[in-house]
Amino acid sequence: MHSTFSQYCHANFTKYFTGGFWAEERFSGTFRGRRRACYFNTGVMVIDLKRWRRGGYTRRIEKWMEIQRTERIYELGSLPPFLLVFAGHVAPISLRWNQHGLGGDNVRGSCRDLHPGPVSLLHWSGSGKPWLRLDSKRPCPLDALWTPYDLYLHSH
Repeated sequence: MHSTFSQYCHANFTKYFTGGFWAEERFSGTFRGRRRACYFNTGVMVIDLKRWRRGGYTRRIEKWMEIQRTERIYELGSLPPFLLVFAGHVAPISLRWNQHGLGGDNVRGSCRDLHPGPVSLLHWSGSGKPWLRLDSKRPCPLDALWTPYDLYLHSH
């Protein structure tokens, strides 16, 4: 199945999994031939639900989550089980539909501009969230675009 996700290539996604995961072939073998595959951020994804249901993808992801409960094979949230099922089998979303990375390295004060062209969705993926930077009085210029959506009216 080729699902459409916000895709990131040339990244090392091995950091999302524990040493125990990589030490056991029954787990790490899942990535055979896919270790350098592009990965994605589950914050923005487009799914063909008919194909999803036909392929039993909910169950496949849940299987990895059940293993995690007893084996502790990954560290970070919802992304690892999706990587286990989909890494290397994704198609990218156009930057028009996902202006991602606005919260990535910005956390260190390195603010990013929008990608060229039309914009439909601003995605502060990463740990540099606009509300945190605005509250700390160290915003990036694009963080001001978020302020109208601040439901808690942080002190900006």
